[in-house]
Amino acid sequence: MSSSPASSRSKPESPDRIAHKFGGSSLADADGFRRVAAILRERVGESQAIVASAMFGVTNSLSALAENAAQGRYDWQDEYAALRERHLTTAAQLLRDAGPLQDWLVSEFATLEVLLRALSALGIRSGEALERIQGLGEVWASRLLAEYLRQTGDACDWLDAREVLVVEHGDLGANVDWERSAESLRRWREGHAASRVAITGFVARTRDGRATTLGRNGSDYSGAIFASLFDASELHIWTDVDGLLSADPRLVPEAVPLTGLSYDEACELAYFGAKVIHPQTMTPAVARGLPILIRNTFRPAFPGTRIAAQSIDSGPVKGLTLASDLALLNVEGAGMIGVPGTAQRVFEALRVAGVSVVMISQGSSEHSICCVVRVAESVRAKSAVSEEFARELARGQIQDIALTDGISVLAAVGDGMAGTPGIAARVFEALARARVNVRAIAQGASERNISIAIASHEASRALRAVHAGFWLSPQTVSVGVIGPGKVGAALLDQLQEAMPRLRRDANIDLRLRALASSKRQWRDELGFAGDWRDAMQGASEDCDLAAFAAHVRTDHLPHAVILDCSASDAVAAHYADWLAAGIHVITPNKNAGAGDWGRYQAIRASAARSGARFRYEATVGAGLPIIQTLRDLLDTGDELLAVDGIFSGTLAWLFNRYDGAKPFSELVLEAKALGYTEPDPRDDLSGTDVARKLVILAREAGVALSLAEVQVESLVPAVLADASREEFLQRLGEADAAMRERHAAAKARGNVLRYVASLRPARDGASAQACVGLVELAADHAFAHLRLTDNVVQFSTRRYSENPLVVQGPGAGPEVTAAGVFADLLRVAANLGAKL
Repeated sequence: MSSSPASSRSKPESPDRIAHKFGGSSLADADGFRRVAAILRERVGESQAIVASAMFGVTNSLSALAENAAQGRYDWQDEYAALRERHLTTAAQLLRDAGPLQDWLVSEFATLEVLLRALSALGIRSGEALERIQGLGEVWASRLLAEYLRQTGDACDWLDAREVLVVEHGDLGANVDWERSAESLRRWREGHAASRVAITGFVARTRDGRATTLGRNGSDYSGAIFASLFDASELHIWTDVDGLLSADPRLVPEAVPLTGLSYDEACELAYFGAKVIHPQTMTPAVARGLPILIRNTFRPAFPGTRIAAQSIDSGPVKGLTLASDLALLNVEGAGMIGVPGTAQRVFEALRVAGVSVVMISQGSSEHSICCVVRVAESVRAKSAVSEEFARELARGQIQDIALTDGISVLAAVGDGMAGTPGIAARVFEALARARVNVRAIAQGASERNISIAIASHEASRALRAVHAGFWLSPQTVSVGVIGPGKVGAALLDQLQEAMPRLRRDANIDLRLRALASSKRQWRDELGFAGDWRDAMQGASEDCDLAAFAAHVRTDHLPHAVILDCSASDAVAAHYADWLAAGIHVITPNKNAGAGDWGRYQAIRASAARSGARFRYEATVGAGLPIIQTLRDLLDTGDELLAVDGIFSGTLAWLFNRYDGAKPFSELVLEAKALGYTEPDPRDDLSGTDVARKLVILAREAGVALSLAEVQVESLVPAVLADASREEFLQRLGEADAAMRERHAAAKARGNVLRYVASLRPARDGASAQACVGLVELAADHAFAHLRLTDNVVQFSTRRYSENPLVVQGPGAGPEVTAAGVFADLLRVAANLGAKL
């Protein structure tokens, strides 16, 4: 074949000639032709080589016509008539004087009908006839465009590419005979000197003069070929998107347009599924260093993506693609180790079988070699390799040749990856966080591409996770909230207010996709867009926690979290399963942390295995950083000696106020009226809630403590423990005298009464001790001077033995509790890669 386009191009015709190629979506109808003409006219002072695709869908229609005719199906005549009418109608709508062109179209369609009838009579599929038929759409569309430009006042010549473009088909597609094509174009230009030329895409002729096509995506290839033949300075490919995007927008709606790519980056992205440009298109451009611009016909002012020899630096990873409908072929056996030529035999067998290999992976041990092939060729691939290694299989030297369907390949592409440490780590970290299992890995020595084989059902989740992992889009988290009561409502209001800011400033997209109360639930695929109260009010679905969790843990979003703001033990019973499924669980619900020890261990084990986070800061002290402080002490090697605290805002308020002047029962009723107590104050006075918080802290410190092991002093008189709530409130005054005497005795000794929780871990042979009750403290004790409902905890440790570490602040109320849950959510988001 003749020399390259760089060596065979003709003398430059114009220093500002630009080649334009318009796709079928740009030329879908008469309005499309008008839009294209307007774009061309606005580019004043530019000589133009304009390559046109067929009108949208026409090439497929022509292929179907030929197939149906060859199969003897008579419905091809209806399809033929519809296609003919479409082009005649477009000409009538587009042209002032449509008669001559319509006559030409009638003649063209008459020739097509003769070909179709011949195929129908022969009843065989002729490759030559099919190629001739497939390329007619480009002939008609380019002629329509040229005629419209002429009739609206612009000089424009029409070039049927079959007159000048000569190709020869080989294993790698259509190869251009550059010398013959350039010479043919030179002769053609002697009689066609207009600065604007409309050219048929997709079609060419062979060296023996037979009409042919350039294959799928051939019109883009035509654009690059004629850009080279006309010695253009740039090639603009016009389509219906804003250029190449960082990922498929159908899978990653947050995908962003790419400003620029190198030829190598574009080839890698195109090979693994980016649909805007085909690698073959770039071959002539690469040879000449010709920039290619991907532009949007419907947004011509948008600059699009520029593809050139040098990349525009914008981070190590430019884009991500997914190739689907693949299978993994794995050849495994100890007999392969150290045996030269094994890989050669595998790939030679695949070549002979006509199987294209998408990706290759082999470990350094040489114990196995695997490759990814297309599903349509996978059975043939396995048969070919099994036949090649039949003797080794029989001898046991090869243990298995396995085929796994349902595989996709995720590719991360970018010139900036080369020589940049940590890129692969970020890819695999993002996949691990999204709980995506990696089946095989491949990376070339250029480091421009990391390809990863994964299960297809995890592909969308993987793509979004890695896309967000490189901050190409926000980290997207699917969120479900259970329990829209006081705390849940406050949390939802905080979320709704913060979500736009978090998306803008922290690169995190929280999608509230499910809400559940004890009876009803609301679920939405995209997430709520208005007030959550309206969504919950309109909810008609019965609460089903299994369906709720399955919806939150959707395959197409990388991360999932359930925020349980209920106080339900039944909900807490699901935590282990949710965590095992990779759903992060965040809660102020104390039932899990202080409940059954076996269940608590199962929750911890599920979180450890899956990597999902279990966060519960708000279970102790609402929004105060009590658990985190304890965790930091222990993680940095400190030793816990004691924990003392006031963990009930209700009891803190009662004993901060109680001075003996007013009966204790009246203070309880006042606290209830102010909303400081539960509807039944016994829930606060019993001390059980405080004991639960102490158990949670003990377990955080590694003490295997159960609620039954905590010594609890209840302030509820025994005779009223089982009474109705109404009776309890009426008779509460019966305990006033005893409380008054206790207060007086403490006051006489210069002390105060406080309801305190205490933990002493096992030490020096002594067993752990945990108690909750009313104690006397010195008037100068830190717990003696709290603000109303403040919580306080005092950690005595080896480091903080003389002067214990104190955490103090508001420890009750829906707003601060919700804020504690929200803070845990943001900590989880930070671990996922949010910019917090």
